[in-house]
Amino acid sequence: MSIRVLIADDQPIVRTGLTMLLDAQPDIEVVGAAADGREAVRLALQLRPDVGLFDIRMPLMDGIEATRRLAGPDVTDPLPIVVITTFDLDEYVHEALKAGARGFLLKDAGPALLTQAIHAAADGNALIAPSVTVRLIAAFAQTHTSPPPQPIERLTAREEEVLVSVAQGRTNNEIASELYITQSTVKAHLASLMRKLGARNRVEVAMWAHETGRV
Repeated sequence: MSIRVLIADDQPIVRTGLTMLLDAQPDIEVVGAAADGREAVRLALQLRPDVGLFDIRMPLMDGIEATRRLAGPDVTDPLPIVVITTFDLDEYVHEALKAGARGFLLKDAGPALLTQAIHAAADGNALIAPSVTVRLIAAFAQTHTSPPPQPIERLTAREEEVLVSVAQGRTNNEIASELYITQSTVKAHLASLMRKLGARNRVEVAMWAHETGRV
């Protein structure tokens, strides 16, 4: 089954380029393209794509607000959204992640990283551009004023190891290799961590690790 993607960008040439790039992948299909955030929300509700790929700076409604409406904390069935932008600004990343985005990429990321982010979002994971990952999550933790929530159950020793690896930007495959466990076991530990921490994705798990001084 192909991953159905909705693109939102106010520049026609960017929409066309992203569509061509993603449609060239054997397991990704672009099902719609929006020129602004308002249209992106409308098409998302109409087409029910598997993943949204949204620019930040758009007219009528920006990508952050569109993400919040489709993937925010109060959304019952959130759409996995990857935010893609030209601007490497900390506040953009913070706002995108708080709005519910499952990925953040710069437009110079390249086809391989873009398709990885689409797959990660579709699988319930998150991928942030390597150039900004650890720095931004750490910065977010330092500026977060409210105390981090306590887990509903004590974390196991193995969960603590997985937690730190996630916060360091490791992929599931890298974590499995480092800890000598299978990828399915890594996913099981991640699911348990998200349940215990009340986190929606691995980005929030990583933020919690930084907020609690584990990294």
